[in-house]
Amino acid sequence: MISGLVQILLFQSIGELASKFLLPTLPGPVIGLVLLVLWLVMRKGINAELAMVADGFSQYLGLLFVPAAVGVVLFLPQLQANALAIVSALVGSVVLTIGSSALVVRFLSRKESHE
Repeated sequence: MISGLVQILLFQSIGELASKFLLPTLPGPVIGLVLLVLWLVMRKGINAELAMVADGFSQYLGLLFVPAAVGVVLFLPQLQANALAIVSALVGSVVLTIGSSALVVRFLSRKESHE
């Protein structure tokens, strides 16, 4: 279990360093997660220790939403004042995401059918 936790923390630390010195616009944990996924793809699998730590984290993932919920309640007046802009941005981003995903799937399915 310690080995799996060390692996996760190692990749997060590498991501933080990369964010600090190479890619300041991306958050360190995101860079670390991408590097971890690439490393696991190169290894073609997950070891038991890392899987055990990941399962342990996923059981308590819901607790991470508590601070966000507190923030929503704390800033409720600002959210109500800007409700139209927030809803417009959410609906627009969902529509753009679905549309761009459909275009990518269509492009990739055409490419596969030619091969």
